[in-house]
Amino acid sequence: MDLKQIFNTPNPIIGVVHLLPLPTSPRWGGNLKAVFDRAEQEATALAAGGVDGIIIENFFDAPFPKDQVDPAVVSAMTLVIHRLQNMVTLPIGINILRNDAHSAIAIAACVEAHFIRVNVWTGIMATDQGLIEGRAHELLRYRRELGSDVKIFADVLVKHARPLGSPNLTTAVQDTIERGLADAVILSGWATGSPPSLEDLELASSAASGTPVLIGSGADWENIPQLMQAADGVIVSSSLKRQGKREQPIDPIRVSRFVEATRRSLTTRKSEKQISSLSLHS
Repeated sequence: MDLKQIFNTPNPIIGVVHLLPLPTSPRWGGNLKAVFDRAEQEATALAAGGVDGIIIENFFDAPFPKDQVDPAVVSAMTLVIHRLQNMVTLPIGINILRNDAHSAIAIAACVEAHFIRVNVWTGIMATDQGLIEGRAHELLRYRRELGSDVKIFADVLVKHARPLGSPNLTTAVQDTIERGLADAVILSGWATGSPPSLEDLELASSAASGTPVLIGSGADWENIPQLMQAADGVIVSSSLKRQGKREQPIDPIRVSRFVEATRRSLTTRKSEKQISSLSLHS
């Protein structure tokens, strides 16, 4: 797929809105208005800082069920996303943790969101929620039943997990795209706030053969110039929070700083490619 179809740029910066605990989660506070207010503040800060898209996550619902959240979570996330769509004009994606892609596709189809993130799309991963199996075969059929064209951004060897067996990164990327039919792949470090290595991004990009590869964790304004040498876009959250602490809300100044660093690195990369191309043809 061409990322420009969604984001109007081939190299999107996607900011994450971490929702406060939702109904039925262990830390649910009983006040949905507080969830709405925080989400609206974060989405507005991301938009003001210049990101190209937003993804909504039930991040503070931990500990997560492994494959199906309560209907109250689905209802609350649908309400939140609908409200945010009335506030910002950015493309919106959905990630329902730990791996409820079925509900994510359902919400996306109803609110006309643009994409979903799925932590385990193919293969089997051992996680703190237990063994999670990819269900691409079911979910693509469900997407077709809904008459939806929501795009699937699938993690490869997702963070906070280990593969059952020992597939190498190249094989995992190829399986996710060729056998799982993902529209884009996401590469993260081992945990939230941990970046993938440049070497792994280069391997993934080579294996993806033109399918977009996104950085899924650990990006900040210091490492993004290096990481974007081998990636098509970035999903970012922790480094955009006040003081860089994930429990804090989004800081629009940190967003602007990150966006500026990313766009500068992309301009530099483009210039270097043009120089290289001229050298080859001279």
